[in-house]
Amino acid sequence: MTTGSNVHLLPQTNQLRALHTLIRDRNAPREDFVFYSRRIIRLLLESALDLLPFDKHEVTTPVGETYHGLKFASKLCAVPVIRAGESMEAELRDVHPGIRIGKILIQRDKTTKLPRLYYSHLPDDIARRHVLLLEPMLATGGSALAAVGVLTDQGVAERDIVLVNFLASPEGLRTVSERHPDLKIITSSIEDRLNENAYMVPGIGDFGDRYFGTVDSGAA
Repeated sequence: MTTGSNVHLLPQTNQLRALHTLIRDRNAPREDFVFYSRRIIRLLLESALDLLPFDKHEVTTPVGETYHGLKFASKLCAVPVIRAGESMEAELRDVHPGIRIGKILIQRDKTTKLPRLYYSHLPDDIARRHVLLLEPMLATGGSALAAVGVLTDQGVAERDIVLVNFLASPEGLRTVSERHPDLKIITSSIEDRLNENAYMVPGIGDFGDRYFGTVDSGAA
């Protein structure tokens, strides 16, 4: 897939591919899956923060000289989509201590197969903030679209949202990008395709189950 200007793919370095190889192994122990996933999450978050606006800012160095630097230009908050999105919280707090965090719970209705909002709790002033929307898996794009809708309904500008994503399908990226062209998306991998069951290929399995240890597997 040719990525649009709003889709940012991490540089596909040998190190990143090695990390992906470790966590994609179906026999990877849970402690390895969590450890190496967190390394990739840190890369994603650092790159996501770089997509935010900055203002010029000068400081005086210990040798009495002026350093012409930058500072974040706006308020920031993060909104993980429960449950998989919560895997990114600890790393985010490490790189941005004190950041405000909201929550959204969206699940697919078993009857209609459509995403359904069950819960949201967001900062009162979220419309005046830039938002890191934490959603590791982007398969069909349905849940991501629903989460973005929750934010825009609260007055958040589409251009002020960065979707921080671990794995994305070409179909999901296309769906979200076409609906929200001003939204920024950062991901560590664009998969080959979706299979007939809407699972990403080659894929990683259920990220939330593997990360939080709720999958019934001897390797977990």
